[in-house]
Amino acid sequence: MPAINILANLFTTLYNTEDRRKEQCVILPTSKIALQVLKTLKNEGYIGEFEEIDDKRGGKFKIQLLAKITKCGAVTPRFKVKKDEYNQWEQKFLPSYDRGMLIITTNQGVMSHHEAANKGIGGFLIGYVY
Repeated sequence: MPAINILANLFTTLYNTEDRRKEQCVILPTSKIALQVLKTLKNEGYIGEFEEIDDKRGGKFKIQLLAKITKCGAVTPRFKVKKDEYNQWEQKFLPSYDRGMLIITTNQGVMSHHEAANKGIGGFLIGYVY
């Protein structure tokens, strides 16, 4: 079985399910970083409630969708982003200055680039959503 990129799978499934106007989706398998990304998306209002289901086979997430995601995706390779470089990456991945967020993994966990910039920390760019 080929190794799957869990984050890419998560973003693709979210995007495709939103595109079909569904109210919820199931994503499998899970990972700790995927859980952190979902928490960040929920905190920023892109998705509703979600639950992690342990089916003894890699687990799955059941996610309530709010029809707020226009486009999202994983960024590979994971680019290292310094705390003063967020603007350049925003221009690369987001449609306009005030729309969407980059998802950054830092030594303080996964967060939006807005939060990382406020805290003055850099990290690795793992995804974007708007």
